[in-house]
Amino acid sequence: MRVAVISDVHGNAFALSAVLREVRAAAPDLIVNLGDQAEGSADPARALDLQAQLAEQGAVEVRGNNEEKLWPGGRRSPLSQQYGAWLAAHTDPARLARVAALPLTARALGGAVLACHGTPDSAWHSLLWVWDPAGYYRARDPRSLRSALEPLGVEVVLCGHTHRAGMTRVGDTLLVNTGSVSDQVDGDPRARWTLLTRAGRDWHVSFQAAAYDVEAAVTWACTHTPFGNGEAKLLRTGTMDARGDGVWEGPQG
Repeated sequence: MRVAVISDVHGNAFALSAVLREVRAAAPDLIVNLGDQAEGSADPARALDLQAQLAEQGAVEVRGNNEEKLWPGGRRSPLSQQYGAWLAAHTDPARLARVAALPLTARALGGAVLACHGTPDSAWHSLLWVWDPAGYYRARDPRSLRSALEPLGVEVVLCGHTHRAGMTRVGDTLLVNTGSVSDQVDGDPRARWTLLTRAGRDWHVSFQAAAYDVEAAVTWACTHTPFGNGEAKLLRTGTMDARGDGVWEGPQG
């Protein structure tokens, strides 16, 4: 059994296309999409179409915190509201309504796998990592992590949101925080995805990085949106240092 996991596409159709080429070559039995599908400015309409096609082909999906921004009153800052107005005017309303209605969690493989964007209780919080006011993610207290995971009774929990890949085992549960397709935090602009392989109850996890045409994504954003400067800094640097100039407000935004 092979499971491909994507998360945090953030409207970057160029990064997503590169990831999907690798995913298809891996021939997974299941694709899981952990949300934050549209919030970005590198051809989000095409990114939504590509992800809708995955869903039509059987991909399991959950909503991210940025899907909740599509709800009435879901946008808080002036920048977010500006972007929301642009997104609504330049994408299919049915596509946006579809992702806004996705569930918070989903189970797969007979309940062995639980998928969420942040935590099973909130798309805005995080499991493996917690935000430190110093400006970075640090490891969660292992005791609180154990108390969060044990009641779930699953083999694997998949989460995203932090744009930082990693994994740990807590008791009998494997926790995998997949990397993000777009908007990296580690200085490497390549698009990330994760491949899990199960043999019996044993799981192997492989974190993947797909090169893509960053400049094509930047050109699209600069040509078609008013958010190109922020998107350029975000995608070129592979860090969130420029997020205040972009359209994505960060994991806490």
